[in-house]
This record gives sequence, structure tokens and C-alpha cells, in this order.
Amino acid sequence: MKKIEAIIKPFKLDDVKEALNEIGIKGMTISEVKGYGRQKGHKEIYRGAEYVVDFIPKVKLEIIIDAAQVSLAVETIRESAHTGKLGDGKIFVLPVEEVIRVRTGEHGKDAI
Repeated sequence: MKKIEAIIKPFKLDDVKEALNEIGIKGMTISEVKGYGRQKGHKEIYRGAEYVVDFIPKVKLEIIIDAAQVSLAVETIRESAHTGKLGDGKIFVLPVEEVIRVRTGEHGKDAI
């Protein structure tokens, strides 16, 4: 089993969710996060005062899937989150040792 973590632009969340549903991936966890990479923030003006926004709002998507589905899921996320502009995000793939469903006690693949 693998865990996919994807940091994407917030307005692309619905596109990514729909694309993942189309390939049969239904479960995911979403978090609103802030961060920066090469963008390094930007300056904004509010009521005449200039201030620096260091952290850019993003969405973190977490999915646990069978290892056989990883390539398809990663490519689906990449294609549906892509805008071609700076700050499109990152995708991380991590190993998962065990999954346990709290309600039923199922383990492994059955718990996904």
C-alpha cells in the first residue's frame, strides 16, 4: 500500500476529485494548508498599506491506495491539477505499512 500526498491549488480540488472518482478512487482526506516554494510569497496592498504574504493557501490531498494503482493515480492528479503556472504543487508517494479500519477491525487492503 502507498500513501499519496498532493499539494495543489485550491481551485483545482474539484477537478482532481472528479478525475480520481473516474478512475475508481473514492476515499481521500483534504486539508487546507499554507506554504511556499519557488513562489516565495507576494506583496499585497490593503487599505493603502503594503504587506508581504509569505505563505500561499493550498490544499493537501491524502490518499491511501494499493501499490498497483499508484502510477495511474499520480498521473491523474498531475494532469488534473496542472495549470502550467508557478505553484501548481507537488506530489509525494510514501510507503504505508498497515491500515486498520476502526469500525470493523479490518486490516490491510480490506481496510482501504
